[in-house]
Amino acid sequence: MHVLSSDYVFPFQFAVAHGKIYVADSGTSTVSLVGSDAPLVTGPQPGEIAGVDVNRDGPPALAYTSTNYANGQTALTVRRRGGVVTADLSGFEQAQNPDGSQHYGVDNPSQCVIDAFANLPDAPPATYTGILDSHPYSVSDAPGSSWWVADAGGNDLLKVDATGHVSTVSVLPRQPLVITADIAAGLGLPDCVVGVTYNFEPVPTDVEQAPNGALYVSTLPGGPEDPSFGARGSVYRVDPRTGHATLVATGFSGATNLALGPNGKIYVAELFAGRISVISHGTVTPVVDLPNAVGVEYANGKLYASTMAPTDDQFNPTGPGTIVRIDL
Repeated sequence: MHVLSSDYVFPFQFAVAHGKIYVADSGTSTVSLVGSDAPLVTGPQPGEIAGVDVNRDGPPALAYTSTNYANGQTALTVRRRGGVVTADLSGFEQAQNPDGSQHYGVDNPSQCVIDAFANLPDAPPATYTGILDSHPYSVSDAPGSSWWVADAGGNDLLKVDATGHVSTVSVLPRQPLVITADIAAGLGLPDCVVGVTYNFEPVPTDVEQAPNGALYVSTLPGGPEDPSFGARGSVYRVDPRTGHATLVATGFSGATNLALGPNGKIYVAELFAGRISVISHGTVTPVVDLPNAVGVEYANGKLYASTMAPTDDQFNPTGPGTIVRIDL
């Protein structure tokens, strides 16, 4: 393993293209190049730039997703020679709310279950439909000068065309969890909740397009995203024409990013497990231990990964985030 840079804080996403590595550092709300001192882009302050990608065909273009903490506005910005196009993702969410008809929580809960969740501090309701929320976490190059966006807040995949027009590709499936006696006891929930299935939100974290046109998406499980309820991260294959999602593999401990390799291999960054794993012929196996692994890319026959900075109890960085190359 070779450390290429230790100049970052929270490099949640990065892109390897045209012999360069473009890094979106959520901790500093910037896009920069590995090996360069000055950022290419500085995003909203306070805010974040979470996703970044560069097109592989056509005139050069740089795309990045941003969230403005002051006003909640989210956007995809595309910079190319000749101008800048900005897609208003939070405006699209406000107008369309693609998962607004999707029911989360418990289907047909009893009054006891409704009351139990109502009395649980900081818990979602026993049952609800998709709320207005946008957190564009990842962007990926799409054909025709378009871009795919994984919106972790909206629970959906979006497409942004060359003019900035936004459309829904897919709302990802609910993430079911059967509440066991141990989980209920740990949360202080009554016996009526034991055995009930709670359908969490899917929280897509990355999207990549395969040569055959299929989209592959990593998801966190919603609810507690750490392994306290088990390793529930998943990878889905999505048909961009129909939006239909098919489960490829599950059981990941914090699936924050994925990369498509040769021979159908899918590499997955598992943040809470501190490793990069690979899906090959339906089997998941570890590739390399990498504490705080958060991003992964495959390019030019090599595997690249990013790690987020370690933090203290107040989420203050206590070390650097890195970009590394892993020789397979």
